[in-house]
Amino acid sequence: MPGTLPLPTTETQESKTDVIKFGTDGWRAVIADDFTFTNVRRVAGAIASYVLKHEDASRGVIVGYDTRFGSPWFARAAAEVLACAGIPVLLADDYVPTPAISYAVKTKGAAGGVVITSSHNPWNWNGVKFKAKFGGSATPAIMKIIEEETAAGVRPKGKQAAIEEADLKPAYMQAVCRFADLDLIAKAKFKFAIDCMHGSGRGVLAKIFSEREIDFVAIRQDVNPLFPGINPEPIEPHVSALQGTVVKEGCHAGFATDGDADRIGAVAEDGSFVDSHKIFSVLLDWLLRRKQWPGEVVRAFNTTKMLDRIAARHGRKLNECAIGFKHIADLMMEREILIGGEESGGIGYSRYLPERDGILNSLLLANVLAEEQKPLGELVKRLQQEYGAHYYGRLDLHIDDQLKRNTIERARSRDTTSLAKRAIVRKEHLDGTKFFLDVQTNGNGAEPWVLFRASGTEPLLRIYAEAASPDIVKDILGAAEKFVYST
Repeated sequence: MPGTLPLPTTETQESKTDVIKFGTDGWRAVIADDFTFTNVRRVAGAIASYVLKHEDASRGVIVGYDTRFGSPWFARAAAEVLACAGIPVLLADDYVPTPAISYAVKTKGAAGGVVITSSHNPWNWNGVKFKAKFGGSATPAIMKIIEEETAAGVRPKGKQAAIEEADLKPAYMQAVCRFADLDLIAKAKFKFAIDCMHGSGRGVLAKIFSEREIDFVAIRQDVNPLFPGINPEPIEPHVSALQGTVVKEGCHAGFATDGDADRIGAVAEDGSFVDSHKIFSVLLDWLLRRKQWPGEVVRAFNTTKMLDRIAARHGRKLNECAIGFKHIADLMMEREILIGGEESGGIGYSRYLPERDGILNSLLLANVLAEEQKPLGELVKRLQQEYGAHYYGRLDLHIDDQLKRNTIERARSRDTTSLAKRAIVRKEHLDGTKFFLDVQTNGNGAEPWVLFRASGTEPLLRIYAEAASPDIVKDILGAAEKFVYST
């Protein structure tokens, strides 16, 4: 475990009263404000209570952490609370991708997993994720129990259990490598750029590629908890360094993973950004045409409807769910899901784990390029031609809670029938409020829509849009922003 700093042991009465609310994938907060050792121990106590009441506690809990400030010591604090409750703990001995914790939970038969991470959030945030015994994001029902136990301030005590440290990376790397044809990738002689964005995916893809003599160049592999100049989120503008590297080094594609390596972003050979919607579409098309894996498709409410067209052409059922991978994992528990994904770059497969994995998807994308013998940009272009033009955009507005609530209420209102003189054809309210707009698309491109949704993990309102051209997307987002600030 990196470092030897002592753990703080005192707790303030003020921090005990902090309200801890869980979002789409655990709890996140600003370090030294709400994210304190006291509150981490509160959450760990709630998880211990859940495990003791609802799981076989003797199976133990896996604990891991990312590269954020203090993560190793917060992880040790959580491990100690679990061990004091009588639950054995296997603690990662180094920074490790979140999917590696999920894999260890599943393969070792643990009662659950705890990851100290704030994923893609800014540098001054940290958080706690809980992974269920099936090796994926805990279901909404599980998260509700843990949130209630946290509010109750429960911290069970039992016979002191052991905390054992282990290297969790080798087994995980072997597992993801089984899903991609690495020999084919090596033979294709493509060159890739790898960007772990200073996160816990550091060195993983680089080791896999170097061992198989796959040509690559890696950037931002060092541990830097300040994430200088970026948020560790694989979207624009944070991937600009990767874009420049791909062009400068003559790469056929670039892959970026977020702070805890469960999400993916990509860059085409010309340096253009390839968003998660196109990544999801490229992978789905390849799996159905080339691999013919069985199962249904599931996408989150804020993802591209190109996926609907691809699934329909191949006769596969497409399911739409609320935002947050825990909802996709829930469906994976019920039936066979070929692939499930969300707007933020999280994509997973039932035949592997009910969990998103940026490392695995980087390998699979490399596999697609090798098998199709085309760089990434050409694959995206082909999909746009075959299924119609689909373009996407997102705005993140940091606004006060009152304005956020007013916006959502006005969007839901029956009195709101247009957006900037565009008629609203219909509304959907699965997660937030989505307007489908009467906009001329000049062909078979994307049906234009815009979604208003309050973030479950950050103090902001997100606005998502899709249409048949970048100009229409820009126009819709501009109109949506004006709607937020109008009275």
